[in-house]
Amino acid sequence: MSDHAAEDIVDLLVIGAGPTGMACAIEAQRAGFTALLVDKGCLCNSLFHYPANMTFFTTPELLEIGNIPFSSPNQKPNRSEALEYYRKVAEHYALDVRQYETVERATGSDGRFLVHTVDRFGRKLEHRARKLVVATGYYDLPNYLGIPGEDLNKVRHYYDEPHPFFDRDVVVIGGKNSAAIAALDLWRHGARVTLVHRGAEMHRHVKYWILPDINNRIKNGEISAYFSSNVTNIAEDEVMLSTPQGPLTLPNHFVFALTGYHPDFDFIEQLGVTLDEENDRVPVCDPATLESNVPGIYLAGVIVAGERTNEIFIENGRFHGQLIAEALRGKLQAA
Repeated sequence: MSDHAAEDIVDLLVIGAGPTGMACAIEAQRAGFTALLVDKGCLCNSLFHYPANMTFFTTPELLEIGNIPFSSPNQKPNRSEALEYYRKVAEHYALDVRQYETVERATGSDGRFLVHTVDRFGRKLEHRARKLVVATGYYDLPNYLGIPGEDLNKVRHYYDEPHPFFDRDVVVIGGKNSAAIAALDLWRHGARVTLVHRGAEMHRHVKYWILPDINNRIKNGEISAYFSSNVTNIAEDEVMLSTPQGPLTLPNHFVFALTGYHPDFDFIEQLGVTLDEENDRVPVCDPATLESNVPGIYLAGVIVAGERTNEIFIENGRFHGQLIAEALRGKLQAA
């Protein structure tokens, strides 16, 4: 896992070194091609930024890539186990991962792409590749509320751990899994929690073992909740809500706006990939090969589903590498 600039052309450059990107590089290598991964953060950067004590919703075998078993004593593995597993996989396959290198743009065309990157110190680098895969996920770009005060440093779009919020008034905005998990964890560690959700109740996608827990905490008054409501303004010491009963002001120290995330559509369009505006901005690509409308540029992972980010996870995105490797076999060996 070296950090020097690539001089030779590689068969496949993968943008994004999460589980799906890793699977793409592994399958390319297993098919006899050279592969390089580039990520603006660390290996599995999105997983690293999940809550510290997070448990996955799935079983270990559904997170496996590269035919490497994921052994865990738990029915549902936790974040640290997953990170260790993917580190071991990267070591096993000797993946060439350029961490902390941000892709700014790609020029050239099929068979001779030039990928322009910049490192943490602003130094510019270039990598040459015959084919590209974009596997950038969606966790890096929060869905902003667009309300006054959202830029205050008391507002977070990611939840990590509860300790700093003990004995504080905390508002959690959202009604899906991340909001429910954060609200419960904060409450259990001594925060005074208020949940605000624009829907009439918690979302139906909340996992079956979490939903009764959050609903019972709300029913018992241990967590306050305002449904069919919105936060309209965030100030230093309070938040303003719009509720069915009228406007309301609450004392507040911190806000977690856990309102979801979206893929980097701007970057995808910069590459020339067409987004279907009539179909949740799903990028145009061949479902059999995952090649986009731009020859030589493939898509993998959650970005294949556009704004429907609840359709693709590690469990099914990890198979995208096999489709792309099969397509490379036909194209690169025939070239």
